[in-house]
Amino acid sequence: MDIKKIKRSEDYSAWYNNLVKNADLAEHSAVKGCMVIKPYGYAIWETMQAELDRRFKETGHQNAYFPLFIPKSFFSKEASHVDGFAKECAVVTHYRLKVDEQTGEIVVDPEAKLEEELIVRPTSETIIWNTYRDWIQSYRDLPILINQWANVVRWEMRTRLFLRTAEFLWQEGHTAHATAEEALAETKQMLDVYADFAENILAVPVIKGFKTANERFAGALETYCIEGLMQDGKALQMGTSHFLGQNFAKAFDVKFVTKENKQEYVWATSWGVSTRLMGALIMSHSDDEGLVLPPRLAPIQVVIVPIFRKQEEQNLVLDKAKEIENALRAIGIRVKLDAKDNQSPGYKFAEYELKGVPVRIAIGPRDVQNGTIEVARRDTKEKQSMEASDVAHKMAHLLEQIQQNLFQRALDYREEHITVVNTWDEFLHTLENKTGFISAHWDGTTETELKIKEACKATIRCIPLDNKQEEGKCILTGKPSTQRVLFAKAY
Repeated sequence: MDIKKIKRSEDYSAWYNNLVKNADLAEHSAVKGCMVIKPYGYAIWETMQAELDRRFKETGHQNAYFPLFIPKSFFSKEASHVDGFAKECAVVTHYRLKVDEQTGEIVVDPEAKLEEELIVRPTSETIIWNTYRDWIQSYRDLPILINQWANVVRWEMRTRLFLRTAEFLWQEGHTAHATAEEALAETKQMLDVYADFAENILAVPVIKGFKTANERFAGALETYCIEGLMQDGKALQMGTSHFLGQNFAKAFDVKFVTKENKQEYVWATSWGVSTRLMGALIMSHSDDEGLVLPPRLAPIQVVIVPIFRKQEEQNLVLDKAKEIENALRAIGIRVKLDAKDNQSPGYKFAEYELKGVPVRIAIGPRDVQNGTIEVARRDTKEKQSMEASDVAHKMAHLLEQIQQNLFQRALDYREEHITVVNTWDEFLHTLENKTGFISAHWDGTTETELKIKEACKATIRCIPLDNKQEEGKCILTGKPSTQRVLFAKAY
């Protein structure tokens, strides 16, 4: 397998792009800023979808689908919302093409101009709340707990596969409630769902927190988030959950009759994660040899590679390999037997290492005679001989070991890369000489936050939910502060 490999330590950005290509996850498309997610990459996304969808349904949510196109007038109804997305919107102005009679070229028909422009969905609050107005009349209609799996378009000029593309896949939850308390509880519940998924499926430790006023979602009263730390020491926002208050209900006149027979505006939330999680997965665990997948997420958890030279060996080895395959599949392990005879075992070893398959089993004629197999772990690259009769009994435990090892390794890295500072000089020195999160006091004003960002390009990633009250002084202004925030350079 002749594949160019780039070291993380030499060029992290090039390493990432190269890995996405080599592991056959995605590629750039003919449409600038958009990507093609290839079958293996999409299989990983499907596993993410399935795990998240199960969690959503366990918490009472249902899936629905709303239009891709949103009338421009809907955006003007919520001022801060339209301001937040105005620069990223793709706009449909015409509905027909025609052949130019003089040039023979396909052109936009100037007579087919829409009466009102349509915005290609950057997010769905406006179209959904316009719909909810027809769905909600009484407290008996609440709560509404809806999730949508969809694509969205945000016109990005600087793109990177999975992390930032003009079109991407995501889910967006949109819920309606009778009280502020219910809506806030929903917002926090979904943040917990995201954190549980990130840590127990992706094996990525996250910090739960809430955003500053400057970093909130456009139109939200509060934005909660999970933040992960990638292997280059940069932060990545992996999911957000928004308490929208009554802003969208007021904008779209969504009211309900209470138990006391009074008219009230509905309370709202929205929350979402996207294919950006693929980027988080890659940058949290992978190495110079390729992708590293946590077993709970891997489309293929175990691959079996038979080794033989002669025809009589082939039947002997394949029969045993199929027996092991069936035993593993019977206990719910996602296993693949690669019996292709047009590729060498060495080629297959390199391919599955590159694709991050957690466990590789190799079995040859001598192994069949001895009743053993060779088992190789992707995370540590350790190899061990195992009794073939024990494989079904031991494999589930081995996969769980790998899952926990990946999480602990990422957690240790994060904990080693959180630096506490108390002065502006310490802050700048840490930013210059270290990577990771910086824990520092801030005076709570947007003015100071923007000055810090302008001075050093570091942003406040979140105010951690588990913050303890601690008296201190803002690193920039020296004003009194009672809590620390996490700064970092970020994607």
